Amino acid sequence: MLRRGKQLDDDPLADAKLEVYAMAKLSIQDLELSGKRLFIRVDFNVPLANGGQEITSDKRIRASLPTIQYALEHGAGVVLASHLGRPKGKPNAEMSMKPIAAKLQELLGKPVVLAPDCIGPEVEAMLPAPGEVLLLENLRFHKEEEDNDPGFSAKLAALCDVYVNDAFGTAHRAHASTVGMIQFVGKGAAGLLMEQELKYLGMATTNPERPCVAILGGAKVSDKIEVIENMAKVVDTVLIGGAMAYTFLKTQGHATGKSLVEEDKLDLAARLLELYGSKLVLPVDHVVSSEFKAGAECETVTEIPEGKMALDIGDKTIAIYEAAIASAKTIIWNGPMGVFEMPPFDKGTMALAHAVANSSAISIVGGGDSEKAVKTAGVSKQISHVSTGGGASLEFLSGIELPGVAALTDK
Repeated sequence: MLRRGKQLDDDPLADAKLEVYAMAKLSIQDLELSGKRLFIRVDFNVPLANGGQEITSDKRIRASLPTIQYALEHGAGVVLASHLGRPKGKPNAEMSMKPIAAKLQELLGKPVVLAPDCIGPEVEAMLPAPGEVLLLENLRFHKEEEDNDPGFSAKLAALCDVYVNDAFGTAHRAHASTVGMIQFVGKGAAGLLMEQELKYLGMATTNPERPCVAILGGAKVSDKIEVIENMAKVVDTVLIGGAMAYTFLKTQGHATGKSLVEEDKLDLAARLLELYGSKLVLPVDHVVSSEFKAGAECETVTEIPEGKMALDIGDKTIAIYEAAIASAKTIIWNGPMGVFEMPPFDKGTMALAHAVANSSAISIVGGGDSEKAVKTAGVSKQISHVSTGGGASLEFLSGIELPGVAALTDK
């Protein structure tokens, strides 16, 4: 989701600088929409409670509003499509789009009609006139969606004149609604939210303003191998935290106690340190405990004793990382520094969240845990861009081409 960080507010040229990174793909703003039926692939995969009746966070729905409103203001009839949960190709009342339709209607301030399915004659009879909105039932009630089935893709394409993908969170999946149907429509464009993702993540991984600092955390080196390798080629400094730091530290001969270490990835960690050692910064002290639970007794040490596990970065490491963040012009953050959901092991992650928020850099936060961290710290609005796609942003930062982006029409 687009946020307005300090540098974007202070630098009138910042948006112009970012614009070049989204120019490669057709935008909704390049399309003639008046009188057209527009299919928008959105990401309404929101968390539900009470048997699928209650939305516990409408953030993803709100994130789609600028694109939907733009389409309506430009005279399109809007068909919205999304998946919800994992129904495994079968209708499931607890994963119906019914509560989504009600919430969207409330947010838009205009009627939103819910279709009984996402394809078929009954749906085709309900297609919207200009200014109207039709929300299709859960795409994944049909297994052909995830199979990227050509027949299913063609049926989806028959519902529209124009196609837009605004669901960056699903762009790493080659499904019928993200890839397959575009060939039948003829061309595909990025929505406003998708554009912002491509601008910020494209800038960060292509030619960031320097110094550029990446903050990478999480449990496993294996989850972040590609990110570390790709980002180390682009950025000036990589600050490493979380449990994966201890696989690196063990390769250097440091004691790691009961800390999580991927024994089968020690050679890989050693290779990464050999290749990018001058850029990779590891913790110099650690908050350790003998037990993994909230409120556990802990201490800060430079060498981890036997029988104890590291669960957060220490004060000296926080200071080193804060200094690197303060001097940065671009910051990319993916992954927490410790078990931040469990005090007292949240100090490192919270300190870095505030450091990023107080920085004058363009700041980009990607991944569910990092997003939770800035939200918990109360600094979300001070981050330039919080990515809406956990897995998608991780793959983008890894340098992997996203099928849902590659399928969009080049300008």
